[in-house]
Amino acid sequence: MPPIILLFFVVFLLNLIPAFAPPTWMVFSYLGFKDPTLNVALLAIVGAGAATLGRLTLAKLAHAVIRQRFLSDATKQNIDSIREGLSGRRKLTFGVFLFYAFSPLPSNYLFIAYGLTTMDLRLIALPFFLGRSVSYTFWGLTSSAVSRRISMESTQTLPYLSAYFIVSQLLLLYLIYLFTRVDWRTLFVEKKLRLIRKKLDLQNLR
Repeated sequence: MPPIILLFFVVFLLNLIPAFAPPTWMVFSYLGFKDPTLNVALLAIVGAGAATLGRLTLAKLAHAVIRQRFLSDATKQNIDSIREGLSGRRKLTFGVFLFYAFSPLPSNYLFIAYGLTTMDLRLIALPFFLGRSVSYTFWGLTSSAVSRRISMESTQTLPYLSAYFIVSQLLLLYLIYLFTRVDWRTLFVEKKLRLIRKKLDLQNLR
């Protein structure tokens, strides 16, 4: 399998994992360290396309599995208030996803939350692709520059399954739960942040 196709599938799978997946920028940092002569820009574009496709697939799965099989009708109606509140505010949606794509922050939970709504996924595809193209290029070029001065073996990295990583992932999972508990209609209409007091009513899986 050609390396660039392998890269596409690796990045796609990493962005399809809903939680506890290593950040994709580490792949491009590793490639930059391993071979500073690589065409980083080309790899970044391919990786950004794979990441975007993976995240959109994750959002669709969140809609098909979590929304359709786990959430009650009342919870669905509450989340759908987001679509009403953001109607006509496409620039805001574009900006949020562009910011996330530029940053090294994990975006899987953002796409899961977006997938729980009924909003058009095409609104977030372009900003995410653009941001990831730039950020992957940055990480690749930075790693290439560093690798010319020091050897990869001499660097020290934190263990992947560190306590910090596990705690942060669990915290973000809890934020997804809070996302379903926010009274979105009150937030958009009255500009007040309020949680739904009633315990989240999950559908019976029988």
